[in-house]
Amino acid sequence: MDPAPATPRWNLERPYLTGRFHQEAKVAAAAQGAGSKPYSLDSFSRGGGGGGGGGGGGAESVIGSYAVSVQELLVIDDLLSALVGIEGRYISIKRVRGKEGYVVFQIDSSMDLALQELTRRIFPLCEDFVLVYHFVESRSHFKSGLVNHALAAALRAFLLDYQAMVAQLEHQFRLGRLSVQGLWFFCQRMMSSLNALAVLVEKAISNNTSGSATLNLLQSQAKAMAGDSAVRSLLEKMTECASAAYLRMLERWVYEGVIDDPYGEFFIAENKSLQKESLTQDYDAKYWQQRYSLKDGIPSFLTNVAATILTTGKYLNVMRECEYTVQVPLSESSKLMGFGSNHQYLECIKSAYDFASGELLTLMKDKYDLIGKLRSLKRYLLLDQGDFLVHFMDIAREELTKKPEEISVEKLQSLVDIALRSTAAASDPSHEDLTCCVERSSLLKKLSTLKDLDCAYPSDKLVAADVDHPMPLSVTGLETFCLSYKVQWPLSLVISRKALTKYQLIFRLLFHCKHVSRQLCTAWQIQQGFRSVKILGTPVLRSSILCRSMLKFVNSLLHYLTFEVLEPNWHLMHDRLQTARSIDEVIQIHDFFLQKCLKECLLLLPELLVKIEKLKALCLQYATSIQLLIPSIDVAKPENTSKSRMPRSKIKETKNRGQQLKLASENVVMSESILKFEAEFNSELQSLIPTLSNSSQAEPYLTHLGQCILGVGVDQ
Repeated sequence: MDPAPATPRWNLERPYLTGRFHQEAKVAAAAQGAGSKPYSLDSFSRGGGGGGGGGGGGAESVIGSYAVSVQELLVIDDLLSALVGIEGRYISIKRVRGKEGYVVFQIDSSMDLALQELTRRIFPLCEDFVLVYHFVESRSHFKSGLVNHALAAALRAFLLDYQAMVAQLEHQFRLGRLSVQGLWFFCQRMMSSLNALAVLVEKAISNNTSGSATLNLLQSQAKAMAGDSAVRSLLEKMTECASAAYLRMLERWVYEGVIDDPYGEFFIAENKSLQKESLTQDYDAKYWQQRYSLKDGIPSFLTNVAATILTTGKYLNVMRECEYTVQVPLSESSKLMGFGSNHQYLECIKSAYDFASGELLTLMKDKYDLIGKLRSLKRYLLLDQGDFLVHFMDIAREELTKKPEEISVEKLQSLVDIALRSTAAASDPSHEDLTCCVERSSLLKKLSTLKDLDCAYPSDKLVAADVDHPMPLSVTGLETFCLSYKVQWPLSLVISRKALTKYQLIFRLLFHCKHVSRQLCTAWQIQQGFRSVKILGTPVLRSSILCRSMLKFVNSLLHYLTFEVLEPNWHLMHDRLQTARSIDEVIQIHDFFLQKCLKECLLLLPELLVKIEKLKALCLQYATSIQLLIPSIDVAKPENTSKSRMPRSKIKETKNRGQQLKLASENVVMSESILKFEAEFNSELQSLIPTLSNSSQAEPYLTHLGQCILGVGVDQ
């Protein structure tokens, strides 16, 4: 907000422009001491209110020396001046110390007592005028704001009518038709109105109100005057005039999405330091929540629709930043005429919201293909595109087995592009937005750094479990590889950095499960060679059964994650998105989908996730050991030998292979390793089942996981 222009000094220093010259003259006179003569309209010396004293006075300065009829004429003349804040010959004005705009009218004490009583009855009207006039002058400065400017203008118009009344009374006085009683009678109609305005002004000055606070004060004062219809009507008129400037600000916001608030009075604040680019870069980006936000001072009549007003302007701003020209259709009925009791302004606000919400949602779905982008995310980050993943894992195996710091992300990106172009994914128009990255930490450590995931257990358990991981394996690209996705504005409102991170957490879990499954498949292919060795009850057969159990466990886990969690939840989200009526509702549905998937994929249940990770680590070590313990058995050999056209070579090779397998089956190291893997796998699996059973009471979806893996150990 730009600073308000400064008021010219001459407008403050010249008392005749501010209406405060009499008060300041009295203060100056008090400081000058005896013998000095302050400014006054009269040609007499007042001598301190009839007490004798002061430079060139005498009996002529005492009003009591005149006849009562003459006193009445003199006091009427002074009263007509006092009614517009000007001192008379026998009526003086004194400023109240420490109270801005407050004055006290005093009268010569030698005046006739009856005249004094009638005169003092009129003084409150004079004091109210001075107070209201002071407010008009002081609140007309730039810094006071548009609402105070409008209120001051309305009060100035009212004071013009009041001054016209005083001019008419003066005319009657000049014609000899006005008495003090008549003056008191004619002032009756104005006294209640001006007093109500003075009370209003007094509260506004003491609380230094502006903007919505001034409007709230006007409304509360109008309600308090319910018993006086004339005064209430006046205050409602003041409210209408003062709210005109506020209505213009509100109209620009709900119809154009523009904050036209030069003095910071509007109840919506803009934080220009928050940029839309942060949505794709910062996990904790607050752009959508805090770029435009509600301030504390909300007008009472807008409290119930403040959130709707805020959202309407935000939607219009999104479309404007997309360079999409949009204008809420205006008609006579859609103009905000005032905050009256007919609540027409509420209907206008609702219509503007419905229009902005519908336009933005249509823009997101049609022009920017929101549903298509979400489907593309499902295809790649939730591993719905199977052929792409298999091909990529085949061609990137050598690079992914390196340590994270040794991996070339550029090379991986080129391999991702090759896999995309050589599979069915090439037909996806969004496949070019797919990128890749390599994280520097394991999945468990990554989860421990995200504090807002609502984990059921403290995150320090994740770190401890990761550090104390049994049989630790060196972290490679297979554990840290991750796909990413380029998201452009305004889709970043829905697919933000935070949402994309949640997709990536699910991807890393699925990708590693796929890797474990592929490794076990390789070990299983090696195990098939043992069929030619007919030795039952040896570690060779136990290894084959163990491999099958491990495969069944991993594949059951993958089946649960894919078909029991991701697929049903995604279709549920898709159906809800079809009926969404606003972009906020879309964001809410999408965030709920991701949070539910994270939870049901065990990523928010560290106790279960740690056990799953231990079981996967055992499976990987087993598969690696099988390939190392039997280096002479090549998976490709059965295919090569089956295609050989030389029977003797085939017979000889089969014979040699059988001998090697027999030796392998009698190898002590291999026997001990298989027995060790079998015992540890069964132990971990058995410890997982009661944990699932206990947790399923609080989390029913775990029943499906238990059903998927419960029968894994039965074959052993």
